[in-house]
Amino acid sequence: MTSHTGIDPAVLPSGTGCVECDAAGGWWFHLRRCAACGHIGCCDSSPGQHATGHYRATGHPVVQSFEPGEDWFWDYATNEVRESGPELAPPRSHPEDQPSPGPAGRVPEDWARTLRR
Repeated sequence: MTSHTGIDPAVLPSGTGCVECDAAGGWWFHLRRCAACGHIGCCDSSPGQHATGHYRATGHPVVQSFEPGEDWFWDYATNEVRESGPELAPPRSHPEDQPSPGPAGRVPEDWARTLRR
């Protein structure tokens, strides 16, 4: 692990969806991957905001987008986007056939009204 950056390139993601949303039967808008431990959480626009909750609980400051085609990082400690960083262990996103918002079958029809801004 590169401790000064809070990133461990070798750690695998915890799954293909938000850990807490999956456990509770919830849904998410977009996904974020903890660069220190691989925890997959939902973004701050999602009802649960579990990626930020993970940072607050663990102090792991850096997440990477877990969306297909995106590779930017967010640093909670500095509130800054990092346009690049080390390549994390695959997979680098949720499956491309998994919709956003997702997962399929759990997203309410009025999902856009419940997004946090």
